[in-house]
Amino acid sequence: MVQTVDFFTPVVDDPEEYGAIAAANAVSDVYAMGGVPRTALSVLCFPAETGDPAVLRAILRGGAETLKEAGVLILGGHSVRDAEMKFGYAITG
Repeated sequence: MVQTVDFFTPVVDDPEEYGAIAAANAVSDVYAMGGVPRTALSVLCFPAETGDPAVLRAILRGGAETLKEAGVLILGGHSVRDAEMKFGYAITG
């Protein structure tokens, strides 16, 4: 069994692409360790008072689509309010 957690601030302007990149980056860590990614937990920091819910939905959608393509099941996750947005996944393989 291998596990990793990886999350970071936005690296692109498009929220759906950001979510997809976050998912691909986390999954690639498992592959780099010789594992096969199986499950994911999302890790999210979001400025709830000022953030746009549509942006949040797009981030989650981008990540979910990428994980689906990789055959990874999202089991849940955790979110916190934070002034700076951060997103990623803990992956088990």
